Amino acid sequence: MEQNIAHSGAWALAILMIVVISWFLYRYLAPKTWREWASVGVVQAFIIALYAEMYGFPLTIYLLSRFFGLDRGDLNASLWSTLLGMGETGMMISMLFGYALVFLGIGIFFQGWRQVHRARQQGRLVTDGLYRLVRHPQYTGLFIALFGEGVVHWPTIFSVGLFPVIVFAYVMLARREEQHVLEEFGDEYRAYQKRVPMFIPRREQWREFVSSSSLNSDD
Repeated sequence: MEQNIAHSGAWALAILMIVVISWFLYRYLAPKTWREWASVGVVQAFIIALYAEMYGFPLTIYLLSRFFGLDRGDLNASLWSTLLGMGETGMMISMLFGYALVFLGIGIFFQGWRQVHRARQQGRLVTDGLYRLVRHPQYTGLFIALFGEGVVHWPTIFSVGLFPVIVFAYVMLARREEQHVLEEFGDEYRAYQKRVPMFIPRREQWREFVSSSSLNSDD
């Protein structure tokens, strides 16, 4: 396939995005144990693969064009644009919807991080704010942000394939973390586990969950 694809070849931008996002990733997830390092490593692989294809070399599009006959005049670096044949319009729609999820996820992540950080300083179990609605809002926010960027906005073979691996890794990590919290807080945390879901708020609580994700909201 000889056709040039727009929005590719900007390797400097790809490297910049990978470095900046990786710094925030390690800064706020702050891995300590090997399980935490492994989980963060999978997320970083997701980030590298995503932005290398978004701004560098659109491997997914080339592979699909080579093996599934997508070599068409409306070929675009965005997979949704190519599959739906909508060109720049399709890319814009997926970008807006994807970034809406990204910003929502980031807000949930940082609000959860702020609440648990404050609770740890006070030596107490955090059960207020976002933690009234889910037990691991930081990971919920991470899932939403990665889904928005790597599946909705700019899906690639690697981002779509790695997303369920990331979810699985953090489910396992969350269960391990809860074992340690149980050792510290005992029956108080068992009661909390029974009344609060792990990652996904109850259907009637989603509006409250989203509104509570604002960093300016009252805890």
